[in-house]
Amino acid sequence: MSWTQADLDAINQAMATGAMEVRFADGRLVKYRSLAEMRSIRDEIAAAIGAVPESPRTTYASFSRF
Repeated sequence: MSWTQADLDAINQAMATGAMEVRFADGRLVKYRSLAEMRSIRDEIAAAIGAVPESPRTTYASFSRF
């Protein structure tokens, strides 16, 4: 299968909204069993097209006492 940036965008969008189904650029509708399975496919797509997969963003706050 030849993956595209549109496919990566579609799976990222689905993951962001909590959807378990993704319609890819070629018209296929895929229903995933788990978020872990979606992450695995997302990483495979990203590697195939040479993109860096989105990762969770962590914000660190520092506190100091005066």
